[in-house]
Amino acid sequence: MKKGVEELRTYGLSPEQLVSIYRTMYTSRCIDDREMLMKRQNKIFFQISGAGHEAVLTAAGLALQPAYDWFFTYYRDRALCLRLGVTPYEMFLQAVGAAEDPASGGRQMPSHFGHKEYNIVTVSSPTGTQFLPGVGCAEAGVRAVRLGLEREGAGGVPYEDDEVVLVCAGEGTTSEGEFWESLSTASNLKLPVIFLVEDNGYAISVPVEVNTPGGSISRIVRGFPDLLVREVDGTDPIKSYRVMREAVAWCRARKGPALVHAHVIRPYGHSMSDDERLYRSEAEREEEAARDPLRTFPQLLERQGIVTEEALTRIREEIDAEIADAADRAAARPQPDPETLYVNLYSPDVDATSDAFGTAPSFDGDPTTVVDLINACLRDEMARDPRIVVFGEDVADVSRDEILDRVKGKGGVFKATAGLQRSFGSERVFNSPLAEANIVGRAIGMALRGLKPVVEIQFFDYIWPAFHQLRNEMTTFRWRSNGAFKCPVVVRTTYGGYLAGGAIYHSQTGASLFTHTPGMHVICPSNALDANGLLRTAIRCDDPVLFLEHKHLYRQTYNKSPYPGPDFMIPFGRAEVVRPGSAITLVTYGALVERSKKAVSQLENEGRPIDVEILDLRSLNPLDMETISESVRRTNKVLVAYEDARSWGFGAEISARLADDLFEWLDGPVRRVASTDTFVGYAPTLETAILPQVAEIAEAIAELAAY
Repeated sequence: MKKGVEELRTYGLSPEQLVSIYRTMYTSRCIDDREMLMKRQNKIFFQISGAGHEAVLTAAGLALQPAYDWFFTYYRDRALCLRLGVTPYEMFLQAVGAAEDPASGGRQMPSHFGHKEYNIVTVSSPTGTQFLPGVGCAEAGVRAVRLGLEREGAGGVPYEDDEVVLVCAGEGTTSEGEFWESLSTASNLKLPVIFLVEDNGYAISVPVEVNTPGGSISRIVRGFPDLLVREVDGTDPIKSYRVMREAVAWCRARKGPALVHAHVIRPYGHSMSDDERLYRSEAEREEEAARDPLRTFPQLLERQGIVTEEALTRIREEIDAEIADAADRAAARPQPDPETLYVNLYSPDVDATSDAFGTAPSFDGDPTTVVDLINACLRDEMARDPRIVVFGEDVADVSRDEILDRVKGKGGVFKATAGLQRSFGSERVFNSPLAEANIVGRAIGMALRGLKPVVEIQFFDYIWPAFHQLRNEMTTFRWRSNGAFKCPVVVRTTYGGYLAGGAIYHSQTGASLFTHTPGMHVICPSNALDANGLLRTAIRCDDPVLFLEHKHLYRQTYNKSPYPGPDFMIPFGRAEVVRPGSAITLVTYGALVERSKKAVSQLENEGRPIDVEILDLRSLNPLDMETISESVRRTNKVLVAYEDARSWGFGAEISARLADDLFEWLDGPVRRVASTDTFVGYAPTLETAILPQVAEIAEAIAELAAY
């Protein structure tokens, strides 16, 4: 230390570590600057920087352990990832869209970090969608410890007894509702999550006081129980290290979550597409530049006698050369072969459409209902696999364990999960908050750790708050990480009408919004046997599954089945011929299967028999076009019956495929029977007019037969 200079408190950081902090910070900035140059040269196609955030991120990387703790980053977190072990060359591979990019194989934009080796979870572009999966990741580790799950092997869940999950975000992202949902759950369950809010004052052009009441997220959240809240100058790596170390210790001791509010700067625009001079004054930018850690920290090191200016110059020259070489080498690497675009869309190892999932039933007992055989399947699978957890709104018997022996228990609003908590315990069967994104987001975090979540969205009508997690997170995980991460969650939900009084918000269908989401299976059984076998396949497959259960079909007598045994499965993508015929092919699924059968019977009773072949799709994605095509080639006429709205519903896709592939085989137009292009009304007269009825199907059959 130079004479006359105040002694520096380093909180245990050695001189070598202090110099290494500067190396990481400078390397991060140098990569950003090189990428900006490459963008101007059209060598890369997008750039977003972490400039100004380097100090607190380097400190976070020092306080935590790669491949031990877990990391949910966002696009400013370059310095953190460098500190954890990601190399500049690997970052440039992503920037140029190289096939060898370890984060995504050329599938994601630059600064969308991910590295399986270091537990850096693949990150997406939507702001805030990382919070709930991060909480679920922490929850998985905590539950795995309590359950004593195996840590290794094919059925193992790797975890550490005192692991911590770091979730990073900018201050603007704390405006998202999922931020508050994640804080609530982390606080309620005392989960070891550190929320690092990197506050650079702007969400693109919107200043913090517009996004956050009072302009300070740390002041707002102090009322959350067991949440450690710390505020720090995020441009000071030493102070940031002290605070991050305190937060890590708090979480490792399982005292609860922590939130670190780090004030950083943003010396460049939001991205290269943004000119901050349009909305920030020159005086503000100059004031911020004076706080730049790439300026202030090396000055501190030199002033303290830790390193000389000559040594700093050598460090910068060395890093400059390293970065230039890494960029040049990465720019020479090839982009992905277009032939690989479907690779890792679904599991390359577990094919749920294969014959391996076609097992024969071993019937036992009297016929029982759809809801009973769903419950039986869940029981079988939870007994077979200790990694399965079941949760959602009202799915547990009780939330207060102390009264479990004194009450009958809820077990779901339709009783599909009744008794599971009593059989398998509250660590595996539990209630969620009334928050659909919370359910799916946490399930994503659990699944990427190796648990098998089977979650319930109580009504399809209320699935929309979770759509962000379903569409942008769950289904993209495997593809966007090029197979490094996967997310095999089963989402059960009830859908459909034909229950008097369901009205707008208890009658919705809308499967087509999910069938055109790549990476997801959509399954829709019409009877008890199929529900049991297809749910078992959904649980044992290795991809996300949306499992649609029609409320009207839960307790019907016409679709009952005896219990088929604990290993009965039905492959996905296999339609069932429920009535063979030669005159017309009727393609349908769900509640319309029974109505189609009744329509054929009605025609027979009226003296107008028509030999209709009825196909129950059972699986909407994958779709069994092979069985449909084989039938249409024989009958030469086809009717598609579905409960969704007629326009842009799932039946429209089937009709389009038939027109594309089988036009020459058709002796008449592809006809459709569906709901009206409205919502479902409450009054029975409205519901009857809106939803497809037996008489309507019968007339469509007759008209098509006469064509």
